[in-house]
Amino acid sequence: MPFLQEQTLMNLSLEFFFIYTMFPAVFRFLHIHKIICCVILVLVYSSSGYTAIKIRPDCERRMDMKVIVIGPRGKMGKLITQVAASRDDMKLVAGIAPKGRDYVGMDLGTVAMTGSELGVPVTDDLAGVIDSCDVIIDFSTKEMAMEVLDLAIAHKKALVCGSTGFSAEEMKRFEDAGKQIPMLYAANTSKLVNIMNKLLELVTTTLKDEIDIEILEMHDQWKKDAPSGTSNEMGEIMAHALGKELSNIAVYGREGESPREPGTIGYHSLRAGNIPSSHTVFFGGMGERLEITHHSYNWECFARGACDCAAYLDGKAPGFYSIKDVLGL
Repeated sequence: MPFLQEQTLMNLSLEFFFIYTMFPAVFRFLHIHKIICCVILVLVYSSSGYTAIKIRPDCERRMDMKVIVIGPRGKMGKLITQVAASRDDMKLVAGIAPKGRDYVGMDLGTVAMTGSELGVPVTDDLAGVIDSCDVIIDFSTKEMAMEVLDLAIAHKKALVCGSTGFSAEEMKRFEDAGKQIPMLYAANTSKLVNIMNKLLELVTTTLKDEIDIEILEMHDQWKKDAPSGTSNEMGEIMAHALGKELSNIAVYGREGESPREPGTIGYHSLRAGNIPSSHTVFFGGMGERLEITHHSYNWECFARGACDCAAYLDGKAPGFYSIKDVLGL
């Protein structure tokens, strides 16, 4: 339904007023004359510019955010494509496959199994289509992510990256990209995981050296990096709450005679089956223990969060953003 213009509103108000004055008995009989008066007043005030609700003409309507998804056949890229295709505020313009894949040239909807064709191609040439988008969503590999980052900077395109396994030097490149483009990096785009991070910060800040901290993270057998990017982020949050750097206090696994060193954060990584993602942080005190856990049943929560991150970057100035900005945490 098109937006009503001011002239249309005025015409409607006059028509209502004419009918009401010519046939008042009908309205009184129906006991709705007071309602009609209210309708007339709302329409008159709307047409004269005194309404609190701004009615916009079609020319001011917000355009869909144009999105490119990297790796649309991957477990995350596929779900991100499905979620983006279902949103009214997003329009998919391309999917980017690794070089030479057999699905290059196919329709993005077919590749990502959205349920119907989208009329959008899958290509392995990001440079050839990047100018058609507003934002890129990349949850591929760390090798591909660095290439995507360079192109996003060169073409001044907003970028959401959720790939993990980067070195400190590589992460610095993402941070520096925020000086030129809207750059959002999130090791985990689940809303509940990021609320869990706030709880971890609260516990660590409150108890500090009174507790021992251990992290147990579980993922599927195909995950390449360990510990997970999410558990690293959790460790950094708690280390900073202690006034330390994670690199100085992290202990990865134990073997043989290895008593616990006070003030450290222990890491333990399990890889088995198709576990999507589980993280438990143990706070061990004397005579008591607190556990804070997040389980994901599948990857849909991450895909929805990734699309929310992309939508957040719409119209944003260059900067290095995080999902905390998206959630207002």
